[in-house]
Amino acid sequence: MAQEIPEEEENENRELNTIVIPDSMAYAKNYSLRIQRLINDPLTPSKAAFYSAIIPGLGQAYIGKAWKVPIVYAAMGTSYYYFNLQNKQMNEYRTAYKQRLNGIFNDRFLEKDIPITTEQLLLGMDFHKNYRDMAMLFLAASYMLNILDANVSAHLLQFNVNDDLSVAPNLFFDQEQSGIRFALKF
Repeated sequence: MAQEIPEEEENENRELNTIVIPDSMAYAKNYSLRIQRLINDPLTPSKAAFYSAIIPGLGQAYIGKAWKVPIVYAAMGTSYYYFNLQNKQMNEYRTAYKQRLNGIFNDRFLEKDIPITTEQLLLGMDFHKNYRDMAMLFLAASYMLNILDANVSAHLLQFNVNDDLSVAPNLFFDQEQSGIRFALKF
């Protein structure tokens, strides 16, 4: 050999290389068999979305992101709570308005320091109706975001992330054809 490297120095370089340049396939070994099966199954995103559509949060639990389930139920529960609250308030204003139209003036809105007029009952009813409708929209949006999150999280679970993020351009000049071909290898 033209140049010999002492065995001690060669072992040191080999250890240094294993520390500096990690094997990209070594990360796949850290996943459980269940997660590896989910990564390899092409139907995982659609299954996760379907499960979340049937029971909100089930898709997140299916792909192993169970920490998102309380967030899903908090968003949906809060929206439902405000829908229910605004609906009760709207019905209370509506009942008082109907009673006043029928000549019954014994609602709780007259017992306050400043009594609420009949026109103000209509305004209050519209106010609570608008907020009830917004709460219903938030409930529907949180349900749809639950499904979308399960689908996107499952797709990202299958996304291959490699430590090699370098770009290596390759320029090819072809003598037979006019032009340049530019290829990027990631």
